[in-house]
Amino acid sequence: MKPVEPARLSALRTHYDAILCDVWGVIRDGDTLIAPALEALSRFRAEGGKVCLLSNSPRRSGSLHNFLKGMGAPDGVWDAAVTSGDATHALLSRMAPGPAYKLGPDWDDPIYEGSGLEFAPLTDAAFISNTGLVDYFTETPADYEDLLALGAARGLPMVCANPDIVVQGPGGSLLYCAGALAERYEQLGGVVHYAGKPHPPIYAQAYEVLAGLMGGTPPKARILAIGDGVPTDLKGAAREGLDCLFISAGINEDGAALPAGLEPRWQAPALVW
Repeated sequence: MKPVEPARLSALRTHYDAILCDVWGVIRDGDTLIAPALEALSRFRAEGGKVCLLSNSPRRSGSLHNFLKGMGAPDGVWDAAVTSGDATHALLSRMAPGPAYKLGPDWDDPIYEGSGLEFAPLTDAAFISNTGLVDYFTETPADYEDLLALGAARGLPMVCANPDIVVQGPGGSLLYCAGALAERYEQLGGVVHYAGKPHPPIYAQAYEVLAGLMGGTPPKARILAIGDGVPTDLKGAAREGLDCLFISAGINEDGAALPAGLEPRWQAPALVW
């Protein structure tokens, strides 16, 4: 079976029973939902496949579901969702009560509900919980240089709720995510813990969800990962031994060459049926 260029999901349906599908850059861009991608997932489900959204959003899965529905996503597109917020919540709960220094916008606060975490100023915190830039429309990691340097100097570990460096913003712009702050923190000598893609915790939760949907976890050879991020989606699929349908018109729209060893099994400019 050789890669189809461009690969259409309809041509892959018989090879896979379940999909782990990225959100930003695949089924939504920086402005709207992408109708052909939603239709492709709906058609896959209509033919008996299962779809689990797999997002590095720091939102919990229920919040992501409501967010996409609020954008106008129709019923029948996905069966379940697992987010970096879900996997990070489990990690934070194990680190409770902390205290943690909260780095991120207030709209990410639902990630802490039920975790048992307490919060403190950076000088009194046991670790940093990073969900992203407070205002990712106007700020860059450079605005956090002093804070990150102080945390690294104190030897505080960081929990990063979203490993993405950038995501698509309005008008095709790229907005910095928590992963950009974490990347700089590591450069300063800080230690960072991740639970989202490409790291194992989020995939472990996704397999549990698929097992519940399908009466048992399908073989990895029957699971297709779909995404547009090289260091997250492609690397995660490779680490997990999953075939990947790489969406090249997402955040890699400049056509940058893919690293050796991370070449996808399938590739297409966009997700279509």
